[in-house]
Amino acid sequence: MITADFIGFDASLAGTIRGELVRRGELSPDAILLNGSHTHFGPQAIRAWIENAPQYADVSERYIERLASLAVEAGLEALSAMRPARLSWGAGVALFVINRREFTDHGVVLGANPRGLADRTAPVLRIDDELGNVRAVLFGAAAHCVTCVSHPLEINGDYAASARIELERRYPGAQAMFILGCAGDARPHPKGDKAHAAMHGAALAEEVSRVLESGTLNPVRGPLRTALDYADLPLRHFETLEQLEAYAGEASSHHRFFVDKALALMRDGKPIPRTYPAPFALWNFGGDLALVGYSGETLVDYVPLAERVLGPRRLWIAGYCNDKYGYLPSPKVLEEGGYETRGLYCEIGLFTPEVFDVVAQSLERLKLATEWTRAGVD
Repeated sequence: MITADFIGFDASLAGTIRGELVRRGELSPDAILLNGSHTHFGPQAIRAWIENAPQYADVSERYIERLASLAVEAGLEALSAMRPARLSWGAGVALFVINRREFTDHGVVLGANPRGLADRTAPVLRIDDELGNVRAVLFGAAAHCVTCVSHPLEINGDYAASARIELERRYPGAQAMFILGCAGDARPHPKGDKAHAAMHGAALAEEVSRVLESGTLNPVRGPLRTALDYADLPLRHFETLEQLEAYAGEASSHHRFFVDKALALMRDGKPIPRTYPAPFALWNFGGDLALVGYSGETLVDYVPLAERVLGPRRLWIAGYCNDKYGYLPSPKVLEEGGYETRGLYCEIGLFTPEVFDVVAQSLERLKLATEWTRAGVD
């Protein structure tokens, strides 16, 4: 598992890293999980966006190449340093997480929705050495790393990095790793500046520490079974240029990116893609814990979906894994409208409501591949 404080792993970057780790580390592709914290206050790392700022194309490309190299070397270093460990896990609560889809007289806007659904789980995996010392801590939360809106051009890992730094201070010699959950429609509350990010990070670190020292962690044993499944997510189809032009006249501002790209494509005589191949992952730790790795900017509605397919217990549900292609919406959100309906932003396409069922089918395949049983149900 490789985590990083940056905007996220798109298909290009993830493919490069995975390919090198398979070749040099002799790993299977499903044994590699990549997750970015999605801080909005870091360097541009998405190849598809380079054309938006061509004056920075050279430095962006060099940064992406360097990032891939560092990730591969980190993975190889971890493989060479493997030694016996004892794993245990639990979960706390991240109280600062709030749904950001605010309903107004003018539609759904990016704001604060206290009654909206949000996943406030703060999952924690403790990794001890043979002497019982904390060697590493994997922890998570499900809120966009967008606290520092008053410093948009200053490099900052936001609350996730603040929490990591504090945990490594509390546990000298341990490595703290943050994994982002289903944060597509959630953010920290309140947001503002670096002081707010530090406040949320401190609160998260305190809660993670409480869980680590609670004495009630659940043992995590082997064998570890991993699976990776590519699902063809359905995209909205336009049969003719005339249909697309008619839609363009009534499309919301959130679909402007799609409309402009799609019109250029069809006017050039090329078809709009009908599906997008999205990766989904599941790691089964001996039946003690299932780690779900959703791809895309996963909305909170996918939390109950995972619980429905895999059972409500012993689940760690992560988003933003292996490919950050755009927002992964639910039928409910597509009907309501708003920013999270914008579709792909590394490719071209708008998701259809059927995407929810396709993802559910992918989870079913992963469940079979990893031999996971619905905890407390099956």
